[in-house]
Amino acid sequence: MAGGPGSTKILTARNDRSPLERALGVFTDVHAGEGLTALLLALNVFLILMAYYVLKPVREALILGGGSPELKSYMSAVQVGVLLVLVPAYGKLVAKLPRMRLINVVTGLFAACLLAFYFAAQAGLSIGIVFFLWIGIFNLMIVAQFWSFANDVYTKDQGERLFAIVGFGASLGAVVGARLAGGLIEPIGINPLLLLGALVLGVQVLITNWIDAREREHRRTRAAVEPARKPPSGKNAFAMVFQTRYLLLIALMLMLLNWVNTTGEYILGSIVDQAAGKAVLAGSSLSKGELIGTFYSKYFLMVNGLGLVLQLFVVSRIVKHWGVRWAVMILPALAFVGYNVLAFLPVLTAVLAAKVVENSIDYSLNNTVRNMLFLPCTYEQKFSAKQAIDSFFVRMGDVLSALLVFVGTTMLGLSPRGFAGFSVVLVAVWLVLAWHVGRTYAALTEPTVLPQRAA
Repeated sequence: MAGGPGSTKILTARNDRSPLERALGVFTDVHAGEGLTALLLALNVFLILMAYYVLKPVREALILGGGSPELKSYMSAVQVGVLLVLVPAYGKLVAKLPRMRLINVVTGLFAACLLAFYFAAQAGLSIGIVFFLWIGIFNLMIVAQFWSFANDVYTKDQGERLFAIVGFGASLGAVVGARLAGGLIEPIGINPLLLLGALVLGVQVLITNWIDAREREHRRTRAAVEPARKPPSGKNAFAMVFQTRYLLLIALMLMLLNWVNTTGEYILGSIVDQAAGKAVLAGSSLSKGELIGTFYSKYFLMVNGLGLVLQLFVVSRIVKHWGVRWAVMILPALAFVGYNVLAFLPVLTAVLAAKVVENSIDYSLNNTVRNMLFLPCTYEQKFSAKQAIDSFFVRMGDVLSALLVFVGTTMLGLSPRGFAGFSVVLVAVWLVLAWHVGRTYAALTEPTVLPQRAA
């Protein structure tokens, strides 16, 4: 049977592809004219994540050099307070500035902060606490802003196909940034990494402007068939989230995700600490700290390695064949199984397997799909509301996890098994929210088929 006009367009788009687009087609469906933009977006987020992971060792050196490990645990709550001020301010910029001016101004401010931190550190000033707060906000806001831009560049169909390639840039940037920082600290020191971070941000924003210039003609073409974009209302970002059911569901889902994941990291850390202590008592040649460090180096390698493979070869295929509606439920479904196992079998092998699976899927499939959820949103929702969700609500998950650990250890005397049991309840709620989010996404994106009038 001959295909319809839509299938003819797809075949034409595939036949006209460049060598780059054919190469990228190994990983997902790439149509003619889409390859370079997808690659540039992947390079863009690669640089952002590389900059963040280059700066993370600076954060640790400054906070531990001028504070204490305990101080780090209090910073998430302080960051939430700062975000309560910054997110509405960002929303006002969204309402006042065009897209590229917004991105240039915000990225320029973050780069300028890095220069200020460098000169302050060189002058011997104590900047540990301020920089710790700053980099947490930087990681949330700059990454959220990038994905807002990618959502605004792509249509729903393009995003579902091409975000797998873009997400690979984020995964690879984290790995390369961590390796780069480890190789640079000894020859150049800690403080120059701040200058490197500022330089990388400068290159990244130039690429963003290049992508924007390339896509202008495409936007003019689409404007003829797409409804005109509504001017920003200037509504408060938090009000936008709480007054839009779909956005509120996403916000609560991501808050639960981070709450569960951070609590899981505590469970893993507790069991690793116990296992290392027993190994030392049994006569291990390594110290407790060396055993813990060796374990986590292998753990991060497994998580990042599996995450990269999933991002390249699995993510796009799951989205294509299952759709966003069901893909958003995969991580909570697997987490539900994993924490049930840990509640009955809280041993190191089981918790390691559960966390490797959870984090590798979170960093690949789930990270890509959660950003696809904003494809059907308005411009203001993509930039302003997404910023509130990806920064404030995600960080609230950390705060709730810290509160749970505090209450569980000081008042309830919970063991790792007890925390795993509590996590099962949280994951069940998360799974229900994911089902509602996926269902709403499908309702917003699937075309309405009108009943045909009888002849």
